[in-house]
Formats: sequence, structure tokens, C-alpha cells
Amino acid sequence: MLIRQIKEKDNLEVEKLIRDCLIEFGGNRPGCAWEDKDLGRFYQVYQPDNRQYLVVIKDGHVVGGCGIGPVVGKQGICELQKMYCYKEIRGTGIAKELLDQSLVFAKKHYQKCYLETFSQMVAANRFYLKNGFQPLDKPLIQGPHYACDRWYIKDL
Repeated sequence: MLIRQIKEKDNLEVEKLIRDCLIEFGGNRPGCAWEDKDLGRFYQVYQPDNRQYLVVIKDGHVVGGCGIGPVVGKQGICELQKMYCYKEIRGTGIAKELLDQSLVFAKKHYQKCYLETFSQMVAANRFYLKNGFQPLDKPLIQGPHYACDRWYIKDL
């Protein structure tokens, strides 16, 4: 497996990855990434210097991804965005590598990293705790993902 920067040709596969994972965990509803207007154009969205989207490639196809972008209105804080992996690569260690590479990038531009997720993504919540994210009692911002019910932050 290979981790690399997103390319324009990856847009549709990244959208499919995210939608497939959201369906798997019941996130195909309002207030989730499901309604994100940028799902099919991540290459374009993640071009500024303070943004990055990495993809995991296996057998020529996108099987995982993770983004870093600013939290609007919160100076020095980024958000871990749209981190999803297909079932076939979960538990292989590639998600840890994907997270580590994303946080190395984040440290160049931010002091803290925030994320929002769902309680039903039990393994993901354990993963974030294991990797130094601290739970928050409420969201840092009132954003478009109002259906999320777990929030974390990590000092970089």
C-alpha cells in the first residue's frame, strides 16, 4: 500500500470511499459529511498551503484517506477531516501511518488538531484516544456536521 497526496483523478474514488463508509456506520443522513458539497472535489479543496488530503492506494485504487484543514474562526487549530478506510485495510496499521503523516503536516501550520466523529464508530474512537486525542464535552464549533456526537482535540 502507498500513501500519497490526492490527485484530481482520485476525486470520484474518494467520494465513493466516504459514502460507502458513511453508509456502513449509518452516517448517510443530514448533519454528516454525506451532505458535504465538496465530496467530489477534494483535489481542488485541499490545494491551499495549509490544507492536505492524503490517500491510501492499494492495487491502483483509493482504499483510505485523511484530510487536514483549518477550523474556521479558530486561529492555530486544524481539523482532521474525512478520515476513512475500507474494511479490507482496517487493522493493518496503515491508518496509524496515515494519521501520523497527516499530523506531521498539521504541525507545520497549526498548534492543535480537532476532530468530530460518531459514537457508533467504536474502533475509530478507540483509535483517536490511543493516538493522543482528548475527548471534548461539546463541539469546538457549530459546523455543518451537527449530527456528530463525539469531539476530540490534540496538542501538536
